[in-house]
Amino acid sequence: MIYATATVAVNPEGETPLTREQAWQSLVLKARDARLFLPPGLCTRCDVVEDSGTHIVRDATIGGQDLREIITFEPGRKVTFFQATGPREGAIINELVEDATGTLQLRFYGYLGLRGQEPDGPEEQAEQALLSSDKGYRSALISTLKRTRELLAQGRL
Repeated sequence: MIYATATVAVNPEGETPLTREQAWQSLVLKARDARLFLPPGLCTRCDVVEDSGTHIVRDATIGGQDLREIITFEPGRKVTFFQATGPREGAIINELVEDATGTLQLRFYGYLGLRGQEPDGPEEQAEQALLSSDKGYRSALISTLKRTRELLAQGRL
């Protein structure tokens, strides 16, 4: 089993401040179309195939891998991506939280396994190391907030 987490301040010094609502809108937009937030060419397809009041189902191709995700929303707070098909199984969570000082934070965490691989085997250990590294969830958080500010500046958020 893979468990990885990272947390960053939504409004680090020197950056355009974002409200909780703007950060939330960005997370919803990211759930609906990952292409807007991932590096160019990484996500080549992202289609919402079911939309309800509490969740969406999307089919995507990310990194050449086809996957289906069931994505649930806890408004203003949390988006959970359940990996229904694809190379991983489990959940990835994007959550807006406040630290002890009231500073708005964006936290990602995931509980995952790799389909068809030995539990806690070398493949899962390598994935754990990647997701926990500076190129893993922390990088995704920083990239998400950067893209949020770009969309805000363009009037798209």
